[in-house]
Amino acid sequence: MSRRRREAPRRVAPEKSEPWVPKTRLGKMIQEGRVTSMEEVFMGGLQLREPQIVDALLPDLQEEVININLVQKQTDAGEKSRFKAIVAVGNRDGYIGLGAGKASQVRTAIEKGAAEARLHIVPVRRGCGSWECGCGKPHSVPFQIEGKCGGVKIVIVPGPRGLSLVASEGAKVILGLAGIKDCWTRSYGATRTIPSFAYAIFDALKKSYSLITPVDWVK
Repeated sequence: MSRRRREAPRRVAPEKSEPWVPKTRLGKMIQEGRVTSMEEVFMGGLQLREPQIVDALLPDLQEEVININLVQKQTDAGEKSRFKAIVAVGNRDGYIGLGAGKASQVRTAIEKGAAEARLHIVPVRRGCGSWECGCGKPHSVPFQIEGKCGGVKIVIVPGPRGLSLVASEGAKVILGLAGIKDCWTRSYGATRTIPSFAYAIFDALKKSYSLITPVDWVK
């Protein structure tokens, strides 16, 4: 049996941690100065296996808690309660990540979700795809993109400058962290299911990255 508790997105205050000691090849390359940007990571096809790598290359990364659920599981010893947190991370300049974490304590669940979001961070292709604008600045998406997760489908439509984000609160948080300032959104299906809705938006933003070519990176 599960009971869902819905909360508005909130910002997570960063905590001080111990000095990072890299354990992977990519982490050691970053510490040695051979890799200095996230663009090099994606262009080289390197895998992110340590959350600290993202913090080192994107120091201005921000975290937002999208949703927290309380899940209760019936066992032989009684009910076992755990929290599931959906966390989004982004630098508001073309990078976004989304992750989920489970733990018996809310804070631990948020930390696990933030770590997973860093490991799944992706670049977002931005532009001015609105025929009403045509300014050429990266304030929106360059074309209409669709994302799906479970029974939820979302469509992100380019908007002119000054429109702002025409979306729900959760969608505004994720789009804002990705650096998108103006767009319309259309959603279909069980949109009240917040985790599926959030991952549908993330899926749409990931598809913009899948269409990026090396020429686009140079631009």
